[in-house]
Amino acid sequence: MMKTCLALVTTLLTLAGLATPCLAQSVAPWPQRTVTLVVPYSPGTGIDIVARLLAPRLSERWGQPVVVDNRPGSSGNIGAEAVARSQPNGYTLMVNAGSFTIVPALYPHMPYDVASDFTPITKVGVAGYALVSHPSALPVHNLTEFIAALRANPDRYHYASPGNGTPHHLGMELLKMRLGVKVVHVPYKGLSGAMSDLLGGQVEVMFTLIHTALPQTRSGKLRLLALTGATRSPLAPEAPTFREQGIDFMDSLDTWYGLLGPARLPADIIHRVYNDTHRALGSPDIQDALLKQGIHPLESTPEQFAADVRNDLQRWAKLVNDAGITAD
Repeated sequence: MMKTCLALVTTLLTLAGLATPCLAQSVAPWPQRTVTLVVPYSPGTGIDIVARLLAPRLSERWGQPVVVDNRPGSSGNIGAEAVARSQPNGYTLMVNAGSFTIVPALYPHMPYDVASDFTPITKVGVAGYALVSHPSALPVHNLTEFIAALRANPDRYHYASPGNGTPHHLGMELLKMRLGVKVVHVPYKGLSGAMSDLLGGQVEVMFTLIHTALPQTRSGKLRLLALTGATRSPLAPEAPTFREQGIDFMDSLDTWYGLLGPARLPADIIHRVYNDTHRALGSPDIQDALLKQGIHPLESTPEQFAADVRNDLQRWAKLVNDAGITAD
């Protein structure tokens, strides 16, 4: 009898141990209804374009509607909070960008925790930035001349950004801190005002996404001084990178676009979304459409993406703290 009881206990413990991983799996086949891709920004933004490119392809693969739900406001916090509070069943996902990891450094009282309230699934692509200047307001021709001009004239020149805490702002602050130069920040409420004053010469220099800069630089209205990224951009193979010109710390400014879900998303759903997203990204027309937006298609496993999010949170928090940047 004792041996029988011990055997029974052993069997039950073994079954319990085998059952534990199953808790991380979805109970029913997924998806069985509409999947929502939340975009925490307005229609027409890069994040929105990525979501609308992916939605119909994922819908084809899943046999269910995939809809894009724009929930802008509060620097992306409104939409992100909705995803963080959603059920981890795969029916509410989020498309976001690298700025998602900057916001926590700017707002001390966040409605969610980027590190623990989300499941990174995969990156979709990465976009680089261009440093551009007004050719007559700041008569320099390359990065070396630009740095020399700033060193010779501390606080004489001004740089625009779409607002405090944006990558455009942090990129210049990183350059200032690492090179010991001084240039005055002029924040705007959005990109259009910043670009308009740069084109008018009211400010002399700015960081902006590569595909936004190229029409202005190729028309001669602005001058392209350097691009972020480890290699030259296929959109502008003629343009040198920061790295080529002796500055190796600006690659980190590149911004990613990616898919995330709420925390505790089941493993089988994570890998289904990951695999189907990258099958969609393999389509030449999707790749071409992304490249036209300055986004290079990129494969990243859930584990790699999660590690990148953690690293981004740390490095942006350090830069914001060191530079004394606030959201105001």
